Amino acid sequence: MTAAASAASRDEGNVRTAHALPTDAAHALPTDARGTDHALRTDAPVSRSDAEPLSPARLPFGGQTWKEIAFLLLNLPVAVFGFTYVVTCVSVSAGLTVTVLGLPLLAGCLLGARLLGRLERARVGGLLGVRVPEPSPLAVLRGRDRRVARRLWLVLRDPVGWRALLYFFIRLPWGIFTFCTVLTSLFVLWPVLSFIARGLTNVDRALARGLLSPSDELERRIAELESDRGVVVDTAAADLRRIERDLHDGAQARLVNLAMELGLAKEKLLEDPETAARMVDDAHGEVKTALRELRDLARGIHPAVLTDRGLDAALSSIAARCTVPVTVTTDLPTRPAPAIEGIAYYTASELLQNISKHSHAHHATVDLWRTDDRLMLQVRDDGTGGAEAAPGGGLHGLSERLGAVDGLLVIDSPPGGPTAITAELPWRDRTA
Repeated sequence: MTAAASAASRDEGNVRTAHALPTDAAHALPTDARGTDHALRTDAPVSRSDAEPLSPARLPFGGQTWKEIAFLLLNLPVAVFGFTYVVTCVSVSAGLTVTVLGLPLLAGCLLGARLLGRLERARVGGLLGVRVPEPSPLAVLRGRDRRVARRLWLVLRDPVGWRALLYFFIRLPWGIFTFCTVLTSLFVLWPVLSFIARGLTNVDRALARGLLSPSDELERRIAELESDRGVVVDTAAADLRRIERDLHDGAQARLVNLAMELGLAKEKLLEDPETAARMVDDAHGEVKTALRELRDLARGIHPAVLTDRGLDAALSSIAARCTVPVTVTTDLPTRPAPAIEGIAYYTASELLQNISKHSHAHHATVDLWRTDDRLMLQVRDDGTGGAEAAPGGGLHGLSERLGAVDGLLVIDSPPGGPTAITAELPWRDRTA
């Protein structure tokens, strides 16, 4: 074959190859190839069917299916660990019930079951896309009750911990079944594995919702109210002890001293009238001091100005006794219930006392207003900051007192200041 014939044959073959290329494929060629192809396609246009792009290749399973498969494969190790934990804890605790260690150990197992339940909720949410709400923390975990026996009883009757133990106890046979089913289907039934995985994980979703979700709302509320009742009782007892201590160490001691001074003055009245007069004068000063202490004590229990004129006048009164200038602003359409009014007054009084003692501030503000069904009290100062609700401290006691009536205490006090402490109380209308 001649050289001219060979060249013609090659050109004809190139034209046929260009005709067979789809549009997208032609654009995928290198730059020099696209230029040659374009020149060839001007003589022979490509048909419409050849110009349609190919569908992109994809895996047989989507991302959610792979997450479900991973969840089902992890069921076995999780179930083995959970079942071992439950059986070990319950059996050892039951065996030690004859000693003092049995019930505390069981309480610790229930707290551990709560932690395992939290981890399982995270696994269900991350791989199965189901958000199971977190149950409310136990009151014992928030430090509301310091009595050991009551804290132990609250943990032992925790329904969330018991349901978590039940969840991990029944998971072992289900974990073995799902692991074996998915592992076998990966090699034998992989065309329908996505449907199998969805059906099995639906059972897991139902188990998580049924056993790891929060308790019934009424049950949770009853438990919280029981704990709050204990806080109220303890607070009332502490207030009574404080009043008794103030009376014994203050006014009572002064009255006893006053009686002794008057007795001595009576004896010296005839012998030394001048000395008796001085003693009576000193006794008169003691009477004034005792009256002032009794007035302060009564004001600390429930001041008359609060009963007669409300929070505006009562807050202005305690602000006037603060060692730093205080600006009081109130915006209340009506007066709240006496109990809420008293707690708001007590809270503001404690916060202003803290400012006087610890803040080194130059100015403070007290703002009081109502928002919907909440009474808001905010105390600010430009002091050194660093305030925190440490256990056993005054702010911690305020937080417990507010929590007993469904209130809240929010502290914003960075080191260096300023400090803003907001107390939120439920609004209750004053009854006639």
